[in-house]
Amino acid sequence: MPPEIILDWAKKEYPEHAPIWCSVDLRDGNQSLIIPMSLDEKVEFYKTLVKVGFKEIEVGFPAASDTEYALLRKLIEENLIPDDVTVQVLTQAREHIIKKTFEALKGAKNAIVHVYNSTSLAQREQVFRMSKDEVKKIAVDGAKLLLELTEQAGADYRFEYSPESFTGTEPEYALEVCNAVLDVWQPVMDRKPIINIPVTVEMSMPHVYAMQVAYINKNLKYRDKVILSLHPHNDRGCGVADSELGLLAGADRIEGTLFGNGERTGNVDIVTLAMNMFALGIDPKLDFTNMPSLVEMYERVTRMKVHDRQPYAGALVFTAFSGSHQDAIAKGMHWREEKNPERWTVPYLPIDPHDVGREYDSDVIRINSQSGKGGVGFIMEQRYGIDMPKKMREDFGYCVKRVSDQKHKELLPDEIYQIFHDEYVNVETPYKLIDFHLKKEPGGIRAGEVEMEIDGEHVIYSARGNGRLDAVSNALQQNLGIEYGNLTYSEHALEIGQSSRAISYISITDKEGNVTWGAGMDTDIITSSIQALISAINRLVKK
Repeated sequence: MPPEIILDWAKKEYPEHAPIWCSVDLRDGNQSLIIPMSLDEKVEFYKTLVKVGFKEIEVGFPAASDTEYALLRKLIEENLIPDDVTVQVLTQAREHIIKKTFEALKGAKNAIVHVYNSTSLAQREQVFRMSKDEVKKIAVDGAKLLLELTEQAGADYRFEYSPESFTGTEPEYALEVCNAVLDVWQPVMDRKPIINIPVTVEMSMPHVYAMQVAYINKNLKYRDKVILSLHPHNDRGCGVADSELGLLAGADRIEGTLFGNGERTGNVDIVTLAMNMFALGIDPKLDFTNMPSLVEMYERVTRMKVHDRQPYAGALVFTAFSGSHQDAIAKGMHWREEKNPERWTVPYLPIDPHDVGREYDSDVIRINSQSGKGGVGFIMEQRYGIDMPKKMREDFGYCVKRVSDQKHKELLPDEIYQIFHDEYVNVETPYKLIDFHLKKEPGGIRAGEVEMEIDGEHVIYSARGNGRLDAVSNALQQNLGIEYGNLTYSEHALEIGQSSRAISYISITDKEGNVTWGAGMDTDIITSSIQALISAINRLVKK
């Protein structure tokens, strides 16, 4: 490659704006499916692409099959192409295929005719057994026929040329062929042709491809009247990197597919590319706010699977199982509520899951044996309004971890709530509260009776203390022979179902310094606090 390639593009941090996007799902993506899409499935996919915001959509290779031909005719005849959307069709640079393509295009208002031929050294030597001049003539003759047939049709079709297998072609020769095609088309500003630089097979690191793009960008004739496009595949797993660096190197347009479907390892994933821009604060001009719905449609009509770890779209991409990650996310969420920052900034979450239609409590934090107090507490607070004290979250976190480890499974939110309720709330064995009657005496003292059921026997204890909770605590310690100290108490209102309740949390510490927690729920805040105390005592006794 000539040494005059400039590297100014490498100093850029990110593109200034979104490229022109062209979906090739219905052609390149479809041809790679085990079972290609039916006509109805293609129409549904096409309508989804329009809804997402694609303004250029390659709808097929009309000369390749009856279904491809029928799709284009259906879109045209049923007026399914909005005025601001351009359909693109692919054709080899062969006369009978080009003519069949133009037959299918009759009546289209906005269309791009995409013609290609392979230019790589391997294809020239092994497949075509042609010289450089002979291969270039194929491209030039195809370009001339596109121009001729468009004039005959009285249409304003735009043109696109791809030197297929560009990455296996000498850059200087690829440039020579592209410029020869442009000489035929004589580009003008209001009808710019497209020169497409395909990574038909990834054969280098991304920065090498970007330098090739920069070379074409610098040396392409009529450059201000030409759209420079990229069509990266993913053989080395670098399709996104190829595209991002290629845009920095001067490209204007990207051809790719949703979720990277395509031949072999696939095309570049436009969802990832667009959402990467979104994460940097660049408007991608595509709407992925309902990602779950998009994934459902894609999986149903293509019979492909979006991987659980697929960036931005996979079922688990925002999910944290790790306790430390969950704790950081939970604290980050609370910080956002307190500070209300302008930009999204939460540990471990590159974007707000809400921006792609995902939910915090079901998608972000999920619980298994690797989880900790932060995640468990977050689920309980977000889903059920239960805001446990910090130390109780830790205690409950270990409890949940034990259950998950024993069952060797993820625990769903309702299962976690049930563990909390069964383990901590209104525990009634061996000691069950029946009722209490406490009156206020001079000096703020509370005195009265506590009715209990002890191992099935009804008993009444006298109670006296500085408050209701203290009075009941004194009565139980004196009559049950239980010793504890350092009682801590907190409570808050709780909305569960249709009844407004209060929930109370109490911890007590035994003689060995072990802390035991209990919780109480009731429509009366005093009753809930006493229930929490008895729950803690029952759990202490069971230990």
